[in-house]
Amino acid sequence: MRKIIYQRPDGGVSIVTPALNQNDPEGWTEADSEQRAWDKLPADAINPKFVDAADIPTDRTFRNALKPDLTFDMGKAVEIHKDKLRQLRKPLLEALDIEYQIADEKGQDKSIITAKKQALRDVTDDPAIYAAQTPEKLKIVLPDALRV
Repeated sequence: MRKIIYQRPDGGVSIVTPALNQNDPEGWTEADSEQRAWDKLPADAINPKFVDAADIPTDRTFRNALKPDLTFDMGKAVEIHKDKLRQLRKPLLEALDIEYQIADEKGQDKSIITAKKQALRDVTDDPAIYAAQTPEKLKIVLPDALRV
């Protein structure tokens, strides 16, 4: 079955899956369902078109970076990946904050903790993020500071 893809006014992309349902009259076809879905598209849908379902990427990691031509906006994909890295580093930074406070209370050297925290802050600036040319290559970028 085909799906409908279109760009929204906010720049995002929506994918509509036409479907048969139990209330459809006898003899209702996939083509009828496609037409019904087409007719119900929002008035502000930009450049809607039918695409083969098999052509739509199944990996949803960078779905919000998908463009209507079924390629990816790598700038958006990079931002999505950086947000994921931020989520991964958050609990690590929180744990280091506690270590830092304990070391401070005990009057211990905090330079190693400080260096670890800085390395975590720098994960979103890793050159490998910007060097990735495809979503598949970007997806596997994991800076060393996050490998625990």
